[in-house]
Amino acid sequence: MATNAVSLLLDPDRLAVAGALAVRSLTTGQLVELTGRDRRTVLACLGDLRGAALVRDAGDDGYVLDLEALRVLARDQAESEIPMDPAIGFGMTDDERAVLERYFSGRTLREFPSQRSKQLVVLQRLALEFDLGRRYAEAEVNDLLLPFSRDWSLLRRYLVDEGFLDREPQVGGTQYWRSGGRVTELPRT
Repeated sequence: MATNAVSLLLDPDRLAVAGALAVRSLTTGQLVELTGRDRRTVLACLGDLRGAALVRDAGDDGYVLDLEALRVLARDQAESEIPMDPAIGFGMTDDERAVLERYFSGRTLREFPSQRSKQLVVLQRLALEFDLGRRYAEAEVNDLLLPFSRDWSLLRRYLVDEGFLDREPQVGGTQYWRSGGRVTELPRT
């Protein structure tokens, strides 16, 4: 979504509409007057910007630029330009590193792959964070996965479903342990 929203703002008409809305909420008529664009162009721009969740309805006042959405877009764009941390590729093959470079920015997993073979590469790498023979409380598993993704519960579920982690309900909470994946000593940071 970030790339699409950024490319939307590269269009001069959309940028003019977004720029006008950055100052205050405006009606369609006010946007036509301020931007010098015809009504049809302004409406098309508003539709595109609303579709990208950058502009929202402000009731009788017309439309407003969603500054929080713009901040998120800027943060996501900045994160997407950070190369993968070399520690992420440690212990992985060249082909696996190429897959990881596509999905990691720094040490953050930008998106979880949709293709299973690539999912397994990402999960293989995440499994290396867990020590063999050690049992982890669910909160510890979450803490280990959180630096990689805000959706640590999805990662935990996939690690279990794909056999990299196993779990057992215990009194006081579920216990997890590493049950699959390759054995490689990761450098501790």
